[in-house]
Amino acid sequence: MKIIALIPARYGSTRFPGKALAPILGKPLIQWVYEQAARVKGLDGLWVATDDERIKEGVEGFGGRAIMTRADHPSGSDRLAEAAEKLELAPNDLVVNIQGDQPVFPPGLIAHLTGILQRDCSAVMATPARRLTDMEAAANPNVVKVVFDKRGRALYFSRSPLPFWRDGRRPYYFKHIGIYAYRVSFLKDFVTLPPGRWEEAEKLEQLRALEYGFPIHIVETTEDTVEVDTPEDLARAEAFLGGGGG
Repeated sequence: MKIIALIPARYGSTRFPGKALAPILGKPLIQWVYEQAARVKGLDGLWVATDDERIKEGVEGFGGRAIMTRADHPSGSDRLAEAAEKLELAPNDLVVNIQGDQPVFPPGLIAHLTGILQRDCSAVMATPARRLTDMEAAANPNVVKVVFDKRGRALYFSRSPLPFWRDGRRPYYFKHIGIYAYRVSFLKDFVTLPPGRWEEAEKLEQLRALEYGFPIHIVETTEDTVEVDTPEDLARAEAFLGGGGG
């Protein structure tokens, strides 16, 4: 069983075109992500999956590996499925989806995600979540929340504050962190499924798995990520990385 990390990166980001190549402290964003991913122990391979020659050349320029994928993929999962096919990965191999806009994430967390799939042959997908008590963040639709059952399986993901604390107790939530581990066989099946109604409502691709009855295992963590969604986020990432936070 191989464990392959793939970083989907496209040039035409809606909110931030060219984001992958945006400089942070003299290095492009995608290089920060790649170098952080290279710190993950136990990987059998690491590639950037992209649809743009500029990103491919940038990655190869700092010594990384990139694989070209089609430009018409509707989601990162579709891009990874094509990359897995090109890399000739076996059905039981594991793919770790590391977002191309996360210059900082906890490398040790990846082993917890892949460990679930290694121990449980019925598990097909795992992702982390962090306890959240910041009410402003909980109300932010860009911060995705998740609720899960006693076995650690996701019940629902939402952009709304979830759950609703009716009795007035001090509320807390779980922030979903957008890193995934998939079994290759599941990933290839997943991208053939039509989008679900709740996925289309929330614009959250992971809801498709739940709507079709596939379990998503949640790994609780106390660590967080730094994400770059807009040009304004670059300044925050630079302040964090420049201060030694990375």
